[in-house]
Amino acid sequence: MDAKTGFFYLFSAVMLFAAFRVITSRNPVHAVLNLILAFSQAAGIWLLLKAEFLGIALVVVYLGAVMVLFMFVVMMLDIRIDRVRQGFWKHFPVAAFVGAVVALEMALVLMAGFGSVDEARPVAELLNKHGEVIPYSNTLALGRLLYTEYLYPVEIAAILLLVAMITAIALTMRKRKDTKAINPAIQVRVRAKDRVSLVKMAPTQTAVAPAAEGEVAVEEKK
Repeated sequence: MDAKTGFFYLFSAVMLFAAFRVITSRNPVHAVLNLILAFSQAAGIWLLLKAEFLGIALVVVYLGAVMVLFMFVVMMLDIRIDRVRQGFWKHFPVAAFVGAVVALEMALVLMAGFGSVDEARPVAELLNKHGEVIPYSNTLALGRLLYTEYLYPVEIAAILLLVAMITAIALTMRKRKDTKAINPAIQVRVRAKDRVSLVKMAPTQTAVAPAAEGEVAVEEKK
């Protein structure tokens, strides 16, 4: 077994473990961290398959932006685990059935697809009609494809990510009750009559007669 095969099995094992921990973790923050680990291992596998653009895009877009956004949302929304778990066993049969159907469909697609796939030819063997080696770059080819034929889907995806980021910020902007911060606009618009109130009082007041010692003792017993 060469080093490439060893790295493939290592990345695959860690990715499967992280994916299993995503659905079994009780803490949402731990689930997001395990999902980040799973994405990083998938990026390593794509690099081994010479899909450099997909691996770098997964690290930059998902690990660097989307998953960090998920982390902030999960930590700031204060998700109540007890409320989330309510009705778990009630919906478990339907969820198990849907999961089994998805797993069966994926198994059928993988078993039917791998049998007809030809062995990939190395990029260095791509020759033109004159027998010269054609310079080829996965990143250049994908870039041209994304920004020509798939330009509108890329723009729609960018808009969706922007809306998701704005929504996350709007959800986390809550008015705190324990803070003592004052709005500067309110301080600018303040008036003197709102700060000070003058109360008229009589210059002299009648003194209250002191109570006798016996009456004080009776009141203390009561």
